[in-house]
Amino acid sequence: MSLPSVQEPLLNKISGTDQKQVKIPKKIPESLRRTKAINIPNLDETQIIRHFHHLSQRNFGIDTGIYPLGSCTMKYNPKINEEIASWPQFSCLHPHQHESTIQGTLQMMYELENMLSELTGMDAFTLQPAAGAHGEFLGMLLARTYHQNNNDSKRVDVITPDTSHGTNPASISMAGFNVVEIPSTEEGTVDVSLLKKTVSERTACFMLTNPNTLGIFESDILEIADIVHDAGGLLYYDGANMNAIMGKVRPGDMGFDIVHLNLHKTFSSPHGGGGPGSGPIGVSKRLIPFLPVPRIQKKKDTYGFTYDHPQSVGKIKGFYGNVDVLLRAYTYILMMGANGLQKASEIAVLNANYLKKKILEKPGFDLPFRDLRKHEFVLSAEELRKNKKVRAMDVAKRLLDYGVHPPTMYFPLIVKEALMIEPTETEPKNALDEYAQILHKIASEDAEIVKSAPSNTVVGRVDEVNATRNPVLTWKQIKESEK
Repeated sequence: MSLPSVQEPLLNKISGTDQKQVKIPKKIPESLRRTKAINIPNLDETQIIRHFHHLSQRNFGIDTGIYPLGSCTMKYNPKINEEIASWPQFSCLHPHQHESTIQGTLQMMYELENMLSELTGMDAFTLQPAAGAHGEFLGMLLARTYHQNNNDSKRVDVITPDTSHGTNPASISMAGFNVVEIPSTEEGTVDVSLLKKTVSERTACFMLTNPNTLGIFESDILEIADIVHDAGGLLYYDGANMNAIMGKVRPGDMGFDIVHLNLHKTFSSPHGGGGPGSGPIGVSKRLIPFLPVPRIQKKKDTYGFTYDHPQSVGKIKGFYGNVDVLLRAYTYILMMGANGLQKASEIAVLNANYLKKKILEKPGFDLPFRDLRKHEFVLSAEELRKNKKVRAMDVAKRLLDYGVHPPTMYFPLIVKEALMIEPTETEPKNALDEYAQILHKIASEDAEIVKSAPSNTVVGRVDEVNATRNPVLTWKQIKESEK
């Protein structure tokens, strides 16, 4: 006696029709058939699940430990942000829906623009840029369009300090400007006297972040703003380091004309691995006409897009920004409130200075330039290089053996053997203490152990020079006969 077929009742249940009405192909078409067996392991489901689960456990993220990448602000992302961003009311929208069907999303973006304007002291914002560098590029386009509108085509130079973020010179060049770099003072800040000599009728903009990449606050910022403005230039704020000052001081009050923010850093939207990100741009009143279209507008209780801005630089992204990232930032700001954002900055600065002091209690690392830092600090491993031939890269690789993520390395370039550390406000004291202890241990270890690290990770020290010169960009399965 044969067992009954499960196919017939199942098909009837799925289709809701008589099985005779369902056409079932008798065989796979000849064109789709394999000519030989596929070369994959013959594994059961248990083995497959365990394999991929173990792979996932090898991932490192902010949910698993401290992630102190300087200037990247890898802080914890509250899970309520993820929950709300996944709501189908937002995640299932289509970008071509009529405005009348997405009023809630438009309201969220309109209010977020106003929130960011208030936090930075700007008069208007656009949420279109998809990343920080994208925002930088838009900022430079706005500066170029502003000067062109004033028939001031001779302004082709953009000044930036040697502590600028790596994408700044690229954004300047892409917008058609010349990069003019000026060296910092012995304290690691803008050389005001040199800036005075550098600005001219060719100056379009001065691109700066405050606090700067060393984590040092530019205390001469009001004088810097006057120098640039008196020369007819604009002052641009790179907001990668906004986590140090939100709720405490506003770039607009410092004299900045253009401000970019990284919502995927400061406002707790997750980032890394290629995105998505968000780099909104805020401007002072005289630059509002040039913002990209569409702009979000509110008429009575209705929200919508408007393209009626004839002086606009145009559209810089398909549709209107990465809405899921915007939504996470909006949720974060609402949860934190003004007092919470201010407290976050205070703890970020406290954590950075505490960790800096703990690390410097023992030999191995030095702190170039001014002692007091904001949200981040840059150590030098030059002492280890001279005494033990151990470089910053070796220290970073050895940190992996202890199960913690290394900081940013070799940046900014004005610090030899740089280790750029930003613990953020979301790390507890015990995590900071542990990180300092591990760095102390590495500094005292045998040089060969550190230089050969990592030694207990799945993948050991890779040949990074060869990997750069001979990249392998595709994967090919190796047959047993080729091993």
